[in-house]
Amino acid sequence: MGREEEIVKERIKKIEELRKKKINPYPNKFDKKKSLVECSKSKSGSKVQTAGRLISKRDIGKIAFGKLLDFSGNMQVVFQDKKTPEKVFDFFKSYIDIGDFIGIEGKTFKTKTGEYSILVTKLELLSKSILPLPEKFHGLSDEEERLRKRYLDIMMNPEVKELFVKKYHFWKSVRDFLTKKGFMEVETPALETMPGGADARPFITHHNTFDIDVYLRISMGELWQKRLMVAGFEKIFELGRQFRNEGISSEHLQDYTQMEFYWAYANYEDGMKLVEEMYKYITKQTLGTLNFTSRGFKIDLSKPWKKIDYASEIKKQTGVDFFKSTAKQIEDKLTKLGIGFEPNLEKERLIDLLWKYCRKNIGGPAFLVNHPVEVSPLAKRNPKKPGVVEEFVIILAGSELGKGYSELNDPIDQENRFLRQQELRKAGDEEAQMHDKDFVEALKYGMPPTCGFGLSERLFAFLVDKPVRECQIFPLMKPQSEEK
Repeated sequence: MGREEEIVKERIKKIEELRKKKINPYPNKFDKKKSLVECSKSKSGSKVQTAGRLISKRDIGKIAFGKLLDFSGNMQVVFQDKKTPEKVFDFFKSYIDIGDFIGIEGKTFKTKTGEYSILVTKLELLSKSILPLPEKFHGLSDEEERLRKRYLDIMMNPEVKELFVKKYHFWKSVRDFLTKKGFMEVETPALETMPGGADARPFITHHNTFDIDVYLRISMGELWQKRLMVAGFEKIFELGRQFRNEGISSEHLQDYTQMEFYWAYANYEDGMKLVEEMYKYITKQTLGTLNFTSRGFKIDLSKPWKKIDYASEIKKQTGVDFFKSTAKQIEDKLTKLGIGFEPNLEKERLIDLLWKYCRKNIGGPAFLVNHPVEVSPLAKRNPKKPGVVEEFVIILAGSELGKGYSELNDPIDQENRFLRQQELRKAGDEEAQMHDKDFVEALKYGMPPTCGFGLSERLFAFLVDKPVRECQIFPLMKPQSEEK
């Protein structure tokens, strides 16, 4: 029998003994009056009542020490002969193990070593742990194991807990900023009969009642929110989960949180001003500063945000003028640069691959502008430059961390672009957008000039300089049986 099996057997025995003594090892309530941090700030001699998980225990005879942990922090608890009631002291020694949740009453004091502690006078077992806590969980090198048992990762590593506290402030700041600017939060369908609003491969499922296949949304309700602009809403946003059946990387997940807003009577230039202000607000609320390091780049959001021309930047870095180049010439350049690509890709996909090569060298903060119309099927054409659209992309640390544009509200132009996307799908491009006839019909009733913008939790991952998968509390994992 292994050590862990012995511990489990011993703890189950304790549970049985407690039940025989009519002591419930899993009571349904405890009146926790103060957090451990609040207890630590109480005056010496103050009576306190608190609770948490016991994470260490040291019994040296007439005195015993423990470390109690709750969400706010940790604090030492002390059980001492003559000062702690005998029944309480004996119960702690006999039935309380590391990992148990306990509720205590006692008085605060300083030990001889100067550590602020609680001298326990009352004790209640709140939840008996059966499995032992890992002794050195922080030392695990197996990322899969750490992510699979994220609850232990958070419990044993304060910096992981702090990461998700920051993520809470990140999304709260997004909501707070937009709400203060007069935007109203809305909800749109997560199940769609036709996925739209992005170039991405969707997840497909079946709706039993209607007996039809449906898709999990690949955007944060872009085409639905635009229908709401047709309906007369002027400032709206949605924040929720979206799904893309694509690969995993340090920047990509299939199931993640996204925010998109739509702003009537505004264009992409208005959007850039608002978004710059929003990013500074979000970063300050999340990190407490506008200066941070990410992916090897030192970034200061207080500096002027440059505007980078899409075609000029590609030409500067690769020598390719894609407006004048053929698909074959772009393929040759991609091969020379060592960039892999699938055979028979359309020109717009080849151009996008060139850009992705170039963006890795840009630290930002910057706005990428003047995208060719071929790569942006939902953005409005620039009236002064018909070959490009009124789009802007946030570039930080060599990556795209948000996209917006003057929304295309010309139904005829929109339908033609959908038809072009449909041709790409027929040619085998699974990420090309579908022809949403219902959305085109809505546009025919008229949609005001609108600026739309979206950002995902990738921005948070870059702010804290971690892979995006690390920034999800419970990322999707393959079942262990399938991994063997």
